[in-house]
Amino acid sequence: MAHAHTEHAPARDKYYVPHGSPWPITGSIALFLTVGGAALWLNHSAAGPWVMSLGLAVLIFMFAGWFRTVIAESEGRLYNEGVDRSFRMGMMWFIFSEVMFFAAFFGALFYARRLAVPWLGGEGTKYFTNFLLWEGYEADWPTGGPAALGGSFETIPALGLPAINTAILLTSGVTITIAHHALRAGNRVVLNVFLALTFLLGFLFVGLQAEEYMHAYQELNLTLGSGVYGSTFFMLTGFHGFHVTLGAIMLLVIWFRCLKGHFTPTHHFAFEGVAWYWHFVDVVWLGLFIFVYWL
Repeated sequence: MAHAHTEHAPARDKYYVPHGSPWPITGSIALFLTVGGAALWLNHSAAGPWVMSLGLAVLIFMFAGWFRTVIAESEGRLYNEGVDRSFRMGMMWFIFSEVMFFAAFFGALFYARRLAVPWLGGEGTKYFTNFLLWEGYEADWPTGGPAALGGSFETIPALGLPAINTAILLTSGVTITIAHHALRAGNRVVLNVFLALTFLLGFLFVGLQAEEYMHAYQELNLTLGSGVYGSTFFMLTGFHGFHVTLGAIMLLVIWFRCLKGHFTPTHHFAFEGVAWYWHFVDVVWLGLFIFVYWL
């Protein structure tokens, strides 16, 4: 993206074309350092953590600078309806890619629970293939693997912290909807208050999930090594928690922009894009709560 040129907006029938920008190459360097540092760290190099930390610092610098540039362009009204439409389509496709991302993980859970585990237990195996693979395997869910290779563990009851976190995320979906309606009505006070409540609820969710993980590891012996149940549990809930963290950070940035007076009732796609993402996070959690914790 380009540095903002706010002298005048482009013609409404012209698509805004940004000028040269340092941010793409900066981001490439940041990713190279981050991945290279992670590889060095995994290979027990003393320089690994330092290189990775440098890469992450450059990445944060790139995000801050690029966002600042795009915000300046937007507030300078350099984007016409065609640009706005392309932003909306881009966000829609991004969320669709995230839907497919989680669909793959839910598919792995379905395959393990409904197909692989029963088959290993002898269900539908005409020639008793299960005896060749692991004789005496009990196809119970949750499973720690044949002969409990993952060790004995306990699951987290749905009506504990998961239910509380479900209520938190559903409430945050309501608060961001109220904030959106307030923005469209021009009520800045309600907008700022309910948007702040939304990202605070998001960070509270992440904090409670961290507490849940500590409880699982320290007291329930439920870890990534607890068979296929442990790996799918942490894979699904962990990636969702990462998305909640990103969403809460985006909400925080949008809140700061609202405090500065950004957005109008008719010009606020950045707010809408983050709201779409947050509702997506809510829906994914409902699926997690039902299929991972409850059933």
